[in-house]
Amino acid sequence: MAKNMQTEVVIIKDTHRGLWYEDGKLLRVLEAGRYEKPKAPKYNPFDIFGRTPNVEIALVDMRERDLTIKGQEILTSDKVAIRVSIIVRFQVEDPRLAKHAVEDYESRLYTDAQLAARRSLASMKLETILTNRNQLSEDILAEVTESAVGYGVKIIRADVKDLIFPGNLEQIMNRVLTAERLAEAQLIEARSQAEIKLVDAQARAEIQRIQATADNEERQRTAEVEAEMARIATEAEIRDLKEREQAAQAYTQHPALLRLLELQTLRDLSHNASARIYVSFDRDTPTKDND
Repeated sequence: MAKNMQTEVVIIKDTHRGLWYEDGKLLRVLEAGRYEKPKAPKYNPFDIFGRTPNVEIALVDMRERDLTIKGQEILTSDKVAIRVSIIVRFQVEDPRLAKHAVEDYESRLYTDAQLAARRSLASMKLETILTNRNQLSEDILAEVTESAVGYGVKIIRADVKDLIFPGNLEQIMNRVLTAERLAEAQLIEARSQAEIKLVDAQARAEIQRIQATADNEERQRTAEVEAEMARIATEAEIRDLKEREQAAQAYTQHPALLRLLELQTLRDLSHNASARIYVSFDRDTPTKDND
């Protein structure tokens, strides 16, 4: 700067940015720091050389801020008038756009949020608003975020703060919602009972299947045991028959063995007091003549 030029100090905090204008023309964006700018010169019509430019620094707040839109009365799609209050949290991202794209970015943001709420509510029924309040907030956030980019503002969140219904409509709708929730609870309970019955039936069927399998296996084991016992009995009978056949052959070949068996049997019977022995004498047997 020229010597003897009067200046003034401008301090820009971290929370702000500055726009440096010379003779009304934006030359640069100032970060946080200390700056000196020339004081506005007094008008001198005879000073045609070395004129000091007119410098202005406009500050832009870069902090997150809340904007509240209060008491907007809006008609829903089913022609119910409700009053809604909205809170929008925003932050300036581009100070150049915020100052140059629109006359007043806060007023523009207020209008955008107001119109977004009207468009969203006009497409919704009262019941939907009561049961899905987040949809209204999401609609406002999406629409305002898109428009705010054009003037250098970032939308952080948009929430419906208050919903006010006319007269006793709120009480009536609350009763309707309570009845709907009760019906939903009963439906859920009925479904749960049906699922429990289904699981119980499946469990019983599985138990019956397992029991039938066990019974079949038991019958099969019993049949196998009985078959094995019959086989053993048959083999024993065959052995017994073979032994009797061998004995018969021995008695045929050696009659003395048969006589010995008869004598042994008679001896055993003699020890039994109740036993009776019958001897048959054949009268027709001829007697041998003595010589």
